[in-house]
Amino acid sequence: MVHEDARRWIDRVLAGSPVARGIGLRFTTIEPDRIVATLPFGPDRVTLDDLVHGGVIATLIDIAGAAAAASGIGDGVAGGATATMSIAYLAPARGCDLTAEAVVIQRGRIQTVTDVSVRDPCGRAIAKGIVTSRLFLRKKAAG
Repeated sequence: MVHEDARRWIDRVLAGSPVARGIGLRFTTIEPDRIVATLPFGPDRVTLDDLVHGGVIATLIDIAGAAAAASGIGDGVAGGATATMSIAYLAPARGCDLTAEAVVIQRGRIQTVTDVSVRDPCGRAIAKGIVTSRLFLRKKAAG
């Protein structure tokens, strides 16, 4: 089960961000160390004709990777940010919804690495990303 602080961060900061809301991103699965997100196709998300823009796919990868990293946090984490992200675009996404599955492949005290796969409705691989998230710990009270 995902810690309540993790769920709150995923819902408010990631899914609730203006960019996530703007592109229609939704989380369909939230588990410890695994997230599935969907991105509906829309004419405002294309480069030309029906070709989904690579930047929109990168945003999906970034948010899904951050959510997977957040899914394992507890009450000692104050926030986080993407430290690095690398993407391989494997096939064009044409006029279709996309699904991203993000899985934690390494979790440290302040850094988490996630593997993100983006697929079209037929299961064809569209992009592969590796996202490194930096977690910010709460300062301990002096005492």
